[in-house]
Amino acid sequence: MQLVRQKGKLRAYRVRAALAALVVASLGSGCAADGSSEASRPAAPAGSAAGQPAQKGPQGGKPGAQDAAGPAGALSAYVEKVKRKQKARAVAAKKWGLVRTPLAAPPPPAVKPKITTRKGFEVKGGEDLPPVFTTVPTKEKVVFLTIDDGAEKDPELLRMMSELQIPYSAFLSDYVIDDDYGYFEKMQDRGVALHNHTLNHRYLPGLSYSAQKREICGQQEKLEKRYGTRPRLMRPPYGNYNRDTLRVAEKCGIEAVPLWAAEAFPDHMEWREWDRDLHPGDIILTHFRGKGDWKGTMPDMIRRVMETVTSKGYAVARLEDYV
Repeated sequence: MQLVRQKGKLRAYRVRAALAALVVASLGSGCAADGSSEASRPAAPAGSAAGQPAQKGPQGGKPGAQDAAGPAGALSAYVEKVKRKQKARAVAAKKWGLVRTPLAAPPPPAVKPKITTRKGFEVKGGEDLPPVFTTVPTKEKVVFLTIDDGAEKDPELLRMMSELQIPYSAFLSDYVIDDDYGYFEKMQDRGVALHNHTLNHRYLPGLSYSAQKREICGQQEKLEKRYGTRPRLMRPPYGNYNRDTLRVAEKCGIEAVPLWAAEAFPDHMEWREWDRDLHPGDIILTHFRGKGDWKGTMPDMIRRVMETVTSKGYAVARLEDYV
């Protein structure tokens, strides 16, 4: 039985490898027209991005025609689909003032990687509690974009991210989103996952267990009531937590606690690591902010972070596909 499973895994790996190779070859020529450098060419086919609903299969044609074409025909059709999406992304990149066309992320992993707490981020007695991490274990050149709190509600951000097909995740605090819950409903409709950033953005280690429970579980209930889904991920305000934080989070249905490896602003990047660089699987943090809070708009921030990500040869992938 184990031999059968191993053979099945080997066949699946070969199919993924062949698909990736075909897309690399075809997209390389497809993106040359927009003047992108070698680093900005997609390395693999894109998964579904925020704001882009899954595409249905081809319509019309003779019944069973695709089956008759066999695997080669299916691969060819998929490559053409990805090429079309990347050309549309190139047009959107020019519209929104990006220097380079964002790279297409590879397909999501068939099996999500095991997430463990980063060394140095442990709490005593927390071995069985939700893991705290800054980077997702992967060899793919992908990073993950996350946006915190919800204070700025810029409609341009929704349009920009949808047209560029860039996935991202939102970690929301109720005290700044309660004046316009509808904005984040539009975001969710575009495929963005909404996660927990507590009710009032308080310093959790300074609170009692019961007060932390109100902050974390209260926000779980608010988000589930408003948006129909109970979050699986929670980011503590300021990245600060203790054992009670993780205990409460687990009891409220939180499975993991993603922090960040880098932070994006409209005019610069800040880094956690000594080499001040990106690494496969890094989580990037930014905030819902406008000109009143920093030097630029939300679209300015996206232009900055995407120039950094793309120039280094990375694509933005969807965090929930890996965690």
